[in-house]
Amino acid sequence: MIEIFKSDVEKGLESCPRTLPSKYFYDKKGDAFFVEIMNLPEYYLTRCELNIFQNKTQQLVEALGVKPDSYFELIELGAGDGTKTKELLRLLDEQNHSFDYFPIDISSNALNLLEKDLNAALPRVSVQTKQGDYFKVLASLKDNKKPKIILFLGSNIGNMTDDLAADFIYNLGSNLQIGDKLLLGVDLIKSEEIVLPAYNDSKGITAKFNLNLLDRINNELGGNFNLKQFKHQPEYNKNEGIAKSFIMSTADQKVEIKAIDKTYNFTKGEKIHTEISRKYNDDLIKKIISKTDFVLENKILDSKAYFADYILTRN
Repeated sequence: MIEIFKSDVEKGLESCPRTLPSKYFYDKKGDAFFVEIMNLPEYYLTRCELNIFQNKTQQLVEALGVKPDSYFELIELGAGDGTKTKELLRLLDEQNHSFDYFPIDISSNALNLLEKDLNAALPRVSVQTKQGDYFKVLASLKDNKKPKIILFLGSNIGNMTDDLAADFIYNLGSNLQIGDKLLLGVDLIKSEEIVLPAYNDSKGITAKFNLNLLDRINNELGGNFNLKQFKHQPEYNKNEGIAKSFIMSTADQKVEIKAIDKTYNFTKGEKIHTEISRKYNDDLIKKIISKTDFVLENKILDSKAYFADYILTRN
């Protein structure tokens, strides 16, 4: 993993404009920051999707088309702390559905915490954690031919460009059978007044989360980023429908990364692009899945209509 991290950092810092992959937000400290973010008043995304999972749980079960007497595998990509999924798991357990839950995450720390929590809260639910790359894990499960439901929640698909999202969903489909389902949670396009504070909270937790990426480079790759000379810079344009996060240099400075054996020059105001968060509507979703083997079957909204869980079926 450290070699891949080093390669990705080198590639990103040598690109123009500079970038760093958002997947590296998530180490032990980053996981804790994101849990804080999800509980912030400005961060509506988690609450809105949780609203669906708490108040429309039966509707979700019906939309997924599962029956108590038919076994299936419930596979969650980027499971995190499982707060939302637990609501679905609880109802499936109460209704005596036959299934195994496979949470997949890049963070072994997050998986360990999730497994411990679910074993205590829902001891009858079979939890089989899988740490690593989504597609490698799915490929390992593909040959068993069991019916599968994929959960990709939290608008994580929004961290990709539309072309990459289409490729991602297509690749998911290549690991599934006809009739398998994908529950895709996405944030809907809204005004700047609602969206931007979600990425620029008053407590500065999102800023710490973003800057933690530089801290990781310092700790794991021997970098000497001075975090006091960089700041979190979020941007959002409703017409574009994409929120963007940057780390901006507040001074002319040089940064050395020993593991890469290179020094990088930053000018004042120069930005490192770390993340996009795409917002969607029905037309965008239909356009993206038009290049895949999935069809749109259902859409479930939260009470404010800020967020949608789309149910897609592999055909």
